[in-house]
Amino acid sequence: MDVADYDYELPEARIAQVPVEPRHAARLLVDDGPDAPVRHHRVVDLADLVGPGDLVVVNDTRVIPARLHLRRATGAAVELLLLEELAGRSWEALVRPSRRVRSGEELHVAEADGSVGPPVVRVGEAIGEGRWSITFGGDEPVHVVLGRLGEVPLPPYISAPLADAERYQTVYARRPGSVAAPTAGLHLTPTVLDGLARRGVEVGSVELVVGLGTFRPITADRVEDHRMHAERYVVPDDVQAAIARTRAGGGQVVAIGTTVVRALESWAATGEASGRTELFIHGDHEFRVVDRLLTNFHVPRSSLLVLLGAFVGPRWRSMYAEALEHGYRFLSFGDAMLVHRAHRR
Repeated sequence: MDVADYDYELPEARIAQVPVEPRHAARLLVDDGPDAPVRHHRVVDLADLVGPGDLVVVNDTRVIPARLHLRRATGAAVELLLLEELAGRSWEALVRPSRRVRSGEELHVAEADGSVGPPVVRVGEAIGEGRWSITFGGDEPVHVVLGRLGEVPLPPYISAPLADAERYQTVYARRPGSVAAPTAGLHLTPTVLDGLARRGVEVGSVELVVGLGTFRPITADRVEDHRMHAERYVVPDDVQAAIARTRAGGGQVVAIGTTVVRALESWAATGEASGRTELFIHGDHEFRVVDRLLTNFHVPRSSLLVLLGAFVGPRWRSMYAEALEHGYRFLSFGDAMLVHRAHRR
């Protein structure tokens, strides 16, 4: 498949810069299958759009303040984006500018006056593609260092400052580790979750630690040549049991976001309830768990859009055209869609 097949024109004005309030007021384009017109709702209507006996699965990962603005001993600015904890006080990090750092050198606090402050990390070995291992110095717990010096790493297409960092967390986030939010879940509120419970819809939580694999752009010309960066996932026993109950009762599994899809489908493909996944869902992927997907509108030529194309088939393009025509907001702080899996023959 040609990556150009997943391109579309996205006007800059349609990229949401701030989230809507309240969260569940986001618009929701609802797909009822290839033979029915799409419908227009709000996320607050979700309980009315799923059925009793269905299972809604969310990703309860929490975003960490993973972006650090540091300085070399020379005073040159360096930006670190932590990607994944390795061992002890060591992390894998994306370093910019990567070509100027050297293995063994220390990176320091960037003082407000532009001077170089105390050392924070020591650079380890180059991993590739701008990634290095780094190790935090001192005895201060890493999460305390990040709380003091780090910032939540918003996507590069969001230029407006975020007044409240919690607005880039889901209301059920509880396991720190991700460097980007599972953005479909940003729309859910206690009101929505309570409505699902009253409707007889079970809600379960999995974890996929969002890292480079989720947001890394496709640079290959052919979709099949793209390689995902591994991310950690966990599908707990209670969610596995809930899926079995849902299947036995004739209900559907509804994933809130593409990260949930990757976690569930990785478990289904390998039989491993936890581990690291490089699963890249594209083309004629056979979905074994997920029946419906609530997801945001994605960046052109991205692995997330390719996953959507695998899930619904080529009609993703007409749905995106409908959303653009009706003024939907796109990307991380934008609106969402609720879609059915295409049936395969």
